Amino acid sequence: MHRITREKLPHHIAVIMDGNGRWAKKNLLNRIMGHKKGAESVHLVVKTCRELGIQYLTLYAFSIENWQRPKNEIRALSSLLEEYLRLELQEMKETGIKLITIGDTDRLPKTVRDALSDAIEETSENSGMVLNLALSYGGRDEIVDAVKRILRDSKSTDIDENTITKDFFSNYLHTANIPDPDLLIRTSGEYRLSNFLLWQLAYTELYFIDVLWPDFSRDDLIKAITDYQQRERRFGLISDQLSEN
Repeated sequence: MHRITREKLPHHIAVIMDGNGRWAKKNLLNRIMGHKKGAESVHLVVKTCRELGIQYLTLYAFSIENWQRPKNEIRALSSLLEEYLRLELQEMKETGIKLITIGDTDRLPKTVRDALSDAIEETSENSGMVLNLALSYGGRDEIVDAVKRILRDSKSTDIDENTITKDFFSNYLHTANIPDPDLLIRTSGEYRLSNFLLWQLAYTELYFIDVLWPDFSRDDLIKAITDYQQRERRFGLISDQLSEN
């Protein structure tokens, strides 16, 4: 039984939800069924994080590289996302979840964009937990986009090399209004970031688990948070310095 200390909860958890396709193959099903089963894990993790009091949850739902997948799979993923938003909206409103997104959502089908717009608008006043969906998102693309926007602003405002600090640059990222993740969870046994939040994960605690996303349980999430709470986060300092603060 894993026990969580409420005082040391991560403020922000990010999740790379990996393994839907392999789960489907393992269970002799098509990949679409794997994504449908994975949507159930999304519901479970969002609900559990809200109950635990996690303030921010970012889910890597669709990467910029995923556009290279077969068209039928992309259509199915789009339909699943739209269905998820329609089905979950009422519960998000009732439980105080605020929905936001990062990524190039303009590339999504109009019906999905409309469902996103509705959900974002109808949950905009909620303050219980922020659910951040990374859609058509890539970490390198986000950084390049930030540089481009800084260059555009430099034509009309006073920006020089002394202006550009880490905090200044962070304000041009898609995540400008939310804190960096404290904990990153990646499922399916893979050990890589896959172009996810490359700037924001600089000091994030990484947790990899050999469980396919559709099989990811509440207990797996609790275990990840418990592991996080046992770590010492030094941010470049030494232990003695932390004890002095």
